[in-house]
Amino acid sequence: MTAAYVGRFAPSPTGALHAGSLVAALASWLDARAHPGGRWLVRIEDVDRPRCQAGAGERILMQLAACGLHSDGPVLWQSQRGTLYQQALEQLVARGLAYPCACTRKDIAQAHAAAGRTRVRHIELPYPGTCRQGLGNRPVRAWRFATTDYMQNWPPAPAEQAQEAPFFIAEGLLHWQDRRLGAQQQDVAGTVGDFVLLRADGCYAYQLAVVVDDAAQHVTHVVRGEDLADNTPRQMLLQSALGLPTPRYLHTPLVRGADGEKLSKQHGAAPLQLDHPVQALDEAAAVLGLPRLVQVHNTALGDALALWVKAWDGLYNQPL
Repeated sequence: MTAAYVGRFAPSPTGALHAGSLVAALASWLDARAHPGGRWLVRIEDVDRPRCQAGAGERILMQLAACGLHSDGPVLWQSQRGTLYQQALEQLVARGLAYPCACTRKDIAQAHAAAGRTRVRHIELPYPGTCRQGLGNRPVRAWRFATTDYMQNWPPAPAEQAQEAPFFIAEGLLHWQDRRLGAQQQDVAGTVGDFVLLRADGCYAYQLAVVVDDAAQHVTHVVRGEDLADNTPRQMLLQSALGLPTPRYLHTPLVRGADGEKLSKQHGAAPLQLDHPVQALDEAAAVLGLPRLVQVHNTALGDALALWVKAWDGLYNQPL
């Protein structure tokens, strides 16, 4: 029998946990513990094989354990689940919701340049739809979700029904509610376009894998970093297209470096030093707006976590 609440922490093993990823881990664990009977699962998202480091997944699990954060079920590894992702892709293809693409990044950039559009720093160019009507004689490089067609064919719903749904589409915008950020909206077709499901290097895309796995693990609530908020509409569209439930989402504050950029492995974030795990957790709790410990070094790990569960319940917990 599935618990009323199932949450998860799903790191990519591109390196060890750092201060930013500990914030997301702690937040997702606290949210599960703040719900009676809540379960917290760990999933290692190693589907992006070229970026994963050997042994990083195991190191992450050791870091979580040192912080008292233990999965309530078997740890799931995405690298072992390719058959499920392929089945989901085939389901979308059969419904006409996915199509093959022959474009390279250069092709996409040239198409935008020809239309007089330039790339904005840190923002991917939306797919211009080049292969929507066929490949011609070009070989298949990737498979894409038919975002534009799917959103355009979205059936209108009465306002009261739309507001009660996990998300709704109106005037080309996908609207959804985040538990921390509040009302959100995105023009997925305009800003992202028909996004990739299976990459040219043979790796399944993050968007497809995460949707399949959240459903398979019966995840009801997703708590993760704010930098992933703009992925949520794409995942909601896939959940709908595959007939899967949509979890509730909460996106946490980010830890930033001295230059204001998000702290990340790619940005040179140092691996967590967990000689004093309570101190590392105390710093993560502060980012989440939770109370700091008065005596960090004299507070037992279990007592600290219990304090933050209670505080989290008052800050973020809402009725299921």
